[in-house]
Amino acid sequence: MKILRTLSTRRLIVLAVAVLAVAAGGAAIAVAASGGSGPTPPPKPIAQAIHDALAAPNSAGITAKIRFTNRLFPSGSLLGGNASALMTGATGRLWLTNDGRGRVELQSDAGDVQVVWNQNKVTAYDASSNTVYTFDLPAPTTTSSSQDNGAPPSLTQIGDFLTKLGQHADVSGAQPTDIAGQPAYNVKVSPKHDGGLLGYAELAWDAQHGVPLRVAIYAQGSSQPVLELAATEVSYGSVPSSAVDVAPPAGAKTVDLSSAAKPQTGTDKTSSATGLAAVQAAVDFPVIAPDTLVGLPRQDVRTVKGNNALVVYGQGLGAIVVLERKTDTTAGQQAGPMAALPSVSLDGLTGHELATQLGTAIEWQRNGVSFVLAGSLPPAAAESAARALK
Repeated sequence: MKILRTLSTRRLIVLAVAVLAVAAGGAAIAVAASGGSGPTPPPKPIAQAIHDALAAPNSAGITAKIRFTNRLFPSGSLLGGNASALMTGATGRLWLTNDGRGRVELQSDAGDVQVVWNQNKVTAYDASSNTVYTFDLPAPTTTSSSQDNGAPPSLTQIGDFLTKLGQHADVSGAQPTDIAGQPAYNVKVSPKHDGGLLGYAELAWDAQHGVPLRVAIYAQGSSQPVLELAATEVSYGSVPSSAVDVAPPAGAKTVDLSSAAKPQTGTDKTSSATGLAAVQAAVDFPVIAPDTLVGLPRQDVRTVKGNNALVVYGQGLGAIVVLERKTDTTAGQQAGPMAALPSVSLDGLTGHELATQLGTAIEWQRNGVSFVLAGSLPPAAAESAARALK
């Protein structure tokens, strides 16, 4: 928490988008367009198409030209004209080896963004701020499943998974298409219940190689993806280590995010407190946690990272999360990580708001307590919820 509070607003947003880009790029390559003039595969039931993809031989490596699209933020410049490529979108290249190493490089007028990862660590360099973000990946867990021996899940196991997924989401069939000149299958997944501002997501994969080829996220009512990482060309073959083992500039500022994600150790007794009474007894500030918030019932109250209270209202993607902590009086009243964002009036108080197509976050202070409220809801609903926390 301390590391995140000391980052500027701009760097917090760049980091958040970098996480999304790594998540998509580490597992898939999204494409700029589909349904071109290339070959398409034969129709298959979705379970069979997934099974065949998982059973496909591993590629020696992947090289692609890519385009990253970001329509997450409102039109216009959010934090100044020299925005990072991760915030505005850009074109670039992707390299991926068959041993879990990879690299994404995006170019823009503001400077390149380079994300490099291996089995142990992710490093993201943003040239616009000359900053390197590092994060240590958790060690893989040991299991005794058949997948440890390289065997893919059976059709029955895949069918069971799809049945369970169908309880929470509508899943389309595997639609034959072509992507970046490769025969592919495309699947659309949309929330069955309250999905907040999320409309649906699409995933497509190479029918022959089993490699994911498209990941896109759509907001409600939008026909264009909010986030998309796109490959306009893709080829399979060995990738040299020099393409993925690239170090950031020596003079760049380094921010290590690993410590912020590690659990508290030592004598901290508040890290496991749950329930309103236990949390109130564990922290040294009054916890604001009404039974309901804008019609959503309170679902959980717990301490996180020591002297911080986390309150959750509602369920799933439609939930509202509120983080409360004692105000750091040594840092001043406008020292929160969102202080540079547009201001919003909250019944006589001034908050700071980040509004995106997929959700809203608001930060404010009241009576010595700092609040951050976030949820997949429009700004007016988030502001109403913030005003109700008194």
